[in-house]
Amino acid sequence: MRPLVRVALAATAGAMMLVSMPPIGLWMLLPAGVALLAMAIHGCGWRRRLLVGAAAGATFFGPGLFWLTSFNAFGYVAVLAVEVGLFAAAMAIVPGRRGGWWAVPAALVLLEAVRTRFPLGGFPLPGLALGQIDGPFGVAAGLGGSLLVVALPAAAGVAVVAPLLTRRGVLTGASILLVIAVVVGIATLLPTRSPQSLDVAVVQGGGPRGIPAVRSDPRKVTERHFAATQQIDGSPDLVLWPEGVVDVDESVTKSGQGARLSALARKLDTTLVVGVVEQDGDRFRNAAVAWDPDGSVSGRYEKVHRVPFGEYLPMRPLVERLTDDASLVPRDAIPGRGPGRLDTTAGELGIVISYEVFFSDRTRAAATVGGHILLVPTNAASYTSEEVPAMEVAAARLRARELGQTVLQAAPTGYSAIILPDGTVVGRSELERPGVLTARVPLRDERTPYTRTGDLPILSATLLTLLLAAFGNRRSRDAPPVSSKGDAGVLSRN
Repeated sequence: MRPLVRVALAATAGAMMLVSMPPIGLWMLLPAGVALLAMAIHGCGWRRRLLVGAAAGATFFGPGLFWLTSFNAFGYVAVLAVEVGLFAAAMAIVPGRRGGWWAVPAALVLLEAVRTRFPLGGFPLPGLALGQIDGPFGVAAGLGGSLLVVALPAAAGVAVVAPLLTRRGVLTGASILLVIAVVVGIATLLPTRSPQSLDVAVVQGGGPRGIPAVRSDPRKVTERHFAATQQIDGSPDLVLWPEGVVDVDESVTKSGQGARLSALARKLDTTLVVGVVEQDGDRFRNAAVAWDPDGSVSGRYEKVHRVPFGEYLPMRPLVERLTDDASLVPRDAIPGRGPGRLDTTAGELGIVISYEVFFSDRTRAAATVGGHILLVPTNAASYTSEEVPAMEVAAARLRARELGQTVLQAAPTGYSAIILPDGTVVGRSELERPGVLTARVPLRDERTPYTRTGDLPILSATLLTLLLAAFGNRRSRDAPPVSSKGDAGVLSRN
């Protein structure tokens, strides 16, 4: 196969993977894209695998990260270069010229695992698993988390194309599809119901989007949420406000706004959880604070996984010299510690804040310490397009399936959502408009296999697969040459 044909196949594959992501969400294009990627990489040396990976990464991340340009064009280019480099490196480690194509799914799983940790603690947007929640593979999240949800459609893609790549392709492809069917079948047996339930209300104050936090009027944001809360009828067990909608210069419990929130909890006879920003000298705290029905503060969680260049500036002195956009992050957030859990009258509540919903280690930690429901106060008001809000909802749905728990997401300008343990969205707000979502939702105290084990089993299987592929490739190199009608399959080696 000619190099330009390989690059074209890879570029098409990357574009197809992107279209499988929210907000479009055509899940079937991920396995189709992986099939093209396996064809493009088959028979390549490592230099051409790097080129193929870079082509796929460019068409996947280029448009997929373009929303970053609304903040800083140089930052977009820098992040794009890192992400494309990671994709290229992932394809480069797919072993050799003979037979390594079947390790492409393992390389993609490893890529996603690395992206949740690097650079700067991870930047998994867009994530391959986010587009699979409405497809047949999303159900596997409770077994093996997002990495298994990536592995299954990727494996399906190489299974379909296997007859073109090897003489035993029909048998190989059928075997892979059989394993996938068994895994999906087991996943469908995981329980998602519970006899316990909770009446909840999720509040969205509404307002304009595309305004950075430092340029918005925090008082107007707060008042919009007090006004929207007036739509609540009765006394729900739990009311959730979004991230950062109350901004105070001291501890919220000592402030006038804290007194108003305490009174609101008493008036509604509810547990009220509110996202609060507390200024602390030249830094600030991003917290979620819970008030019980008697008006007392019953719990507090401070965000642990901060957004780089959003809630803190790495290498701040250097960045401030390079760009005036550093003024958008005038203070660094103080990182919190420990897993997110609020012990309230409404029960034991797991919680993560905003960006943390993209990181399964944070959500899993909240469930492991006893959270029976997951709260996600978030704030996507600074984004002008719907890509990030849509990805947040997809991530929340994925976390619901991973943990087997209800997820409540509250955003000041959308999307807010109520999501059941099976990932079903029973309520979602509109962008910019105020409103209240209400539902009676199940509480779960039974842990899924993924909650118990985390990513270790899938990561171990991934590394083992890559090692076996490398070993097989080494044996192939040491073996006598085969004819062109052998295991090279239909596609020629180039």
